[in-house]
Amino acid sequence: MTGRRRWSTEEILDTAVTLLRTNDADSFSVRKLAAALGTDSSSLYRHFRNKTELLREVADRVLVAAMDGYRPEGSWKERITALGLRLREAFGEQPQLAGIWGRYGSGGTGSRLVMEEVLQALRASGLPDREIPAHYHRIVVLLAALISSEAGLSTVTREEYEQGMEQFRVAVLGADPERFPALAHFARDVRPLGADRRAAFEELLAAHLAHVEAVIP
Repeated sequence: MTGRRRWSTEEILDTAVTLLRTNDADSFSVRKLAAALGTDSSSLYRHFRNKTELLREVADRVLVAAMDGYRPEGSWKERITALGLRLREAFGEQPQLAGIWGRYGSGGTGSRLVMEEVLQALRASGLPDREIPAHYHRIVVLLAALISSEAGLSTVTREEYEQGMEQFRVAVLGADPERFPALAHFARDVRPLGADRRAAFEELLAAHLAHVEAVIP
C-alpha cells in the first residue's frame, strides 16, 4: 500500500496562495486547504499551529518577494518611498493577500527586511534614536492602510464597479443642497474613492515624510 504523500511547507504555501486569490481570509480554512491538497487537516498542523500562523507566513512570502533585489539608494525619503512602491506593486499582483498583511502582520524574514530598511532609512535622516521607533510605526501603519485599501478596490468586479459609480453619481450629483450644502457645492469636483489611486498613494506618503523631515533637529 502506498503511503500518503508528504507535502513540503513551500507546496502548502503555494496552494494556500492559489486559494486566497479567489477567497478572503475569513472564508479560507485549513480544511479547505487540506482538501485542495488531497490530504487531511492534521497533516498540515505539523507545519503550522493554526490558520493565523499560516496566513502570516503567506503574507510574509509577498514581503520577501518585494524585497528581492532591493538595494537602498538615494536619500532617506527616496528609500522609504521606493520601498513603499515595491510593497504596493507586490501586493497589487496578489490583492487578496494585502488585507491579510494589514490584519495579521508577520514576523518572518520578509517582515524583518522591511523593518530593517525603514529603521535604517530613518536613522540616516538624522532623527534622534529615541524618536525613530514611533516614526517607524506610523510609516508602516500608513503603508499597510493605503496598500490594503487599494487592494480591496482592485478585487471589485466590473459589474460591482459600475454599480458603485452609479451610486456615487446619485449620491453626489443628486445631493440636496439644503441638507448637504458643501457636498452640493463641490459635487462636480469630488472624485470617487478609486480615482487616481497611485497619485494619492505617493502624495500621502510624501506628505507624511515631509512631516517627519520637519521635526528633524
